[in-house]
Amino acid sequence: MSGTLRRKADIARLLHKQPFTDFTDPIHPFRNQTQKQTRQYFRFSNVLRKVREYEISSSLFYSSSSSPSSTGKFGFVTWYLGMVTSCPVLTKSITCSLINTAADLSSQTISKPSSEPYDFVRTLRMAGYGMLILGPSVHFWFNLMSKLFPKRDLITTFKKMAMGQLLFGPAMTVVFFSSNARLKGESGEEIVARLKRDLLPTMLNGVMYWPFCDFITFRFIPVHLQPLVSNSFSYLWTVYVTYMASLEKPATITS
Repeated sequence: MSGTLRRKADIARLLHKQPFTDFTDPIHPFRNQTQKQTRQYFRFSNVLRKVREYEISSSLFYSSSSSPSSTGKFGFVTWYLGMVTSCPVLTKSITCSLINTAADLSSQTISKPSSEPYDFVRTLRMAGYGMLILGPSVHFWFNLMSKLFPKRDLITTFKKMAMGQLLFGPAMTVVFFSSNARLKGESGEEIVARLKRDLLPTMLNGVMYWPFCDFITFRFIPVHLQPLVSNSFSYLWTVYVTYMASLEKPATITS
């Protein structure tokens, strides 16, 4: 009896001297060792994770600080694509207007003598046409084509190209020549005479230029970016058609 009491007293003194954090289960020593290893593993994993986060953030900071120009370019592209998604018609119309402005200034630089000043009224007409007519029309046209012909295989691409050459291209050319001539003060007879003189040669030149552009646009470009690509192709075309629209009005026969 006394020996049992002495053993219990010794165990009590040992438990009192040993810290709580170092307490181990004498019955399951392997479980205690496993728990310690698990805690050490998680602490080591946290250290590794923080080191990786530091390396990634440092590399990102270094790359962004070392190439600010590339960051600015990607920032503009991201902003523009966001605007195309949030305000598609307005964004594409403004883009078309800017391209028409640059194309008309280029056309005047090529066709006019260096001593002759720029016709900024003509440039304003081109910008207004791109903003109010061509930009929205291109947006709705490409959306219509994607709904009528949703696929992007080769046969469907040729169908879209044919629709553009037979319907959209001629209609927009007539609208362009007519609206530009009306803004210049030409009468109905003069507009008809201009269309008889300039429409067919313009469309024949368009057949040699636009099928290649339409093939790339319809075949490889997503629908929401097709107007942008088409307007980019139209830069050279607009240089040509603005020159054609600036020609003197044809003589009309009056009774």
